[in-house]
Amino acid sequence: MKIAIYTLGCKVNQYETQAMERLLRERGHEIVDLNQAADAYVVNSCSVTAVSDQKSRQALHKIRRERPGAVLALCGCYAQTHRSDVEKLDVDLIAGTGDRAGFIRLLERSAEDRSRRTVLDRVFDRRAFELLPAGGLEDRTRAMLKVEDGCVNFCSYCIIPYARGPVRSLPPETAAEQAAGLAAAGYREIVLTGIEISSWGADLKNGLGLTDLIETVCAAAPGVRVRLGSLEPRTVTEDFCRRCAALPDLCPQFHLSLQSGCDETLRRMNRKYDTARYLRSVELLNRHFDRPAVTTDLITGFPEETEAEFERTLAFIRRCGFARMHIFPYSVRPGTPAAEMSQVPKAVRAERAARAAAAAEEMRAAYLRGCVGETYSVLFEQPKRGRFSGHAPNYTEVLAGAAEADLHNQVRSVRITGADGEILTGEILED
Repeated sequence: MKIAIYTLGCKVNQYETQAMERLLRERGHEIVDLNQAADAYVVNSCSVTAVSDQKSRQALHKIRRERPGAVLALCGCYAQTHRSDVEKLDVDLIAGTGDRAGFIRLLERSAEDRSRRTVLDRVFDRRAFELLPAGGLEDRTRAMLKVEDGCVNFCSYCIIPYARGPVRSLPPETAAEQAAGLAAAGYREIVLTGIEISSWGADLKNGLGLTDLIETVCAAAPGVRVRLGSLEPRTVTEDFCRRCAALPDLCPQFHLSLQSGCDETLRRMNRKYDTARYLRSVELLNRHFDRPAVTTDLITGFPEETEAEFERTLAFIRRCGFARMHIFPYSVRPGTPAAEMSQVPKAVRAERAARAAAAAEEMRAAYLRGCVGETYSVLFEQPKRGRFSGHAPNYTEVLAGAAEADLHNQVRSVRITGADGEILTGEILED
């Protein structure tokens, strides 16, 4: 059977799609592009915002219109959280965010009998981590390793705990086994991902935490770069920094979720830190690592945010000096406490996002200027602009060498000679 998968949302969804593709191939199926004729189409959905829900529906309508004879299946967060809505859609199979192997078997059955099926569990009853094959496509240099699922933070704007359930952790011995397998397969970088990896180990009840897992993965795959997914500020302690700085293969890029630089707004968001604790995390990283890339997310125009509160956020982000920011105007997520609060006009949300983006661009440019003259080990991936493109440990894109040099999946030392917009340029040094 020919199967195409359309994926929306976060890196966890991307990881789970890659795992499903591997499982499907192992069962004799062929994976094809979404624009090709297939026997079955799968939409792996996101539900982080109402816009995400809309994109999932649009994808389903488009596929059904263009491929009326194919099996159409929906899985992921939108299906898990909006059962009554998705059952109104013209979809053959509806499943949620768990039991991917079972979903594949149901997809095969749907192709055989064309019966409509809805299979959704109770997410808060989940206790076991679902083990899926790690890795990606054969030509990739970077592999994702999902080590955690679930979240119990219950931020006031977020529906994801209801889509993913409680925290479940990949056991450390299994993480080591999968990391070693990825290294043996030729991957040069492993990205530890999950819904909320800062909570890794909370369910294992063995005293281990995320720092222990990082050390375990690095030891299992020596010489392979290890990069961390998004972290909560509470993760960054003196002990975390001291132990992580001793790991030569850990990439000094740390994505610390911020969302707001105003304490009053953070309280309305039900975030579990204040700006003083966040700033402490940034300072610790800068003290223990050489020019780390500290990156973040920011929501502008959160319900009840005043102009004075936003100005405090602007001042705070400049104080942190981020290497890169992802900035989003607040998007109402129905079913969350924030949706019931007094809303900031959309135009104001957008205008504040533009002002924050301008500050972010200034900080980004300053960070890139500071990279000029440095030497980085660059993991090369593909030709671009007549040269070869790769990423430094700080996840900044670097152009060096010639396109015809075939540097794919090689790690080479590069002296940075300039910054061209968002991209660094440099010269490859002889090892």
